[in-house]
Amino acid sequence: MQTSPALGLVLPPDQAPERFLDVARAADAAGVGELWLWEDCFGQSGTSTAAAVLAATERIRVGIGLLPVPLRNVALTAMEIATIARMFPGRLLPGIGHGVLEWMAQAGVREASPLTLLTEHATALRTLLAGDELSVDGRYVHLNRVQLRWPPHEVPPLLIGGVKPKTLALAGELGDGVLLTSDAAPEEQLEVTRAAIATVREARAAIGLDLPYAIVLFASVQADASPSEIARLAAEYGALGVTSLGLIAMDRDGRIDAGDGILRLAETIGAAVA
Repeated sequence: MQTSPALGLVLPPDQAPERFLDVARAADAAGVGELWLWEDCFGQSGTSTAAAVLAATERIRVGIGLLPVPLRNVALTAMEIATIARMFPGRLLPGIGHGVLEWMAQAGVREASPLTLLTEHATALRTLLAGDELSVDGRYVHLNRVQLRWPPHEVPPLLIGGVKPKTLALAGELGDGVLLTSDAAPEEQLEVTRAAIATVREARAAIGLDLPYAIVLFASVQADASPSEIARLAAEYGALGVTSLGLIAMDRDGRIDAGDGILRLAETIGAAVA
């Protein structure tokens, strides 16, 4: 049975930080279900922005897509996620991933094996968020009897971002969901998404996982898209198995909208879900 995905708004780093709370409140008031943030080099941080947005809104769920693991010690990531999850239970959707590797090199944190780092980070993060003590001496993650003092009462789902097959398979094996993005042309996006979902599902089936699994997709639309266009996108991607669709407002020149177009799109998303 096909299920329509939750519709969300992506709040990109093209917007200045001082605009974030106004946009978040507008999306919350419009009835948008989810607001997605980026931790983008070298713009806004993810967890601090998520905490501010959650405090400024009443009900909207806030996702972070995504936290680049090379920039972060896993113990600190666990502490930040746990703190926010306890303050705003049921409203945080954290995601982790490689980040843009060129940017990781700029910051001096690019590692020889990004896949190994992501595997170790995700495994440790799940253990810590569950409230367990962890000692590990991996290739990249080193912890000695680390245990959260305040683990979350309700552990948020851990999303893992991926584009290439090996990372998508890892997301299927270790995540509660996958975060998909693509630079594909609009006419190719459906097939790219279909193939990515198939890779994730094959990885999960190979190890016998059949639990509910989130598939989050970021897709671009014109800032002045109509409710019917958004409904069409939701139906197309929902048929593929997408469970959350985060929409990025684009201007007429094909660039991410850095002005008030995002507010128009928030109203339209709200109308589409009403």
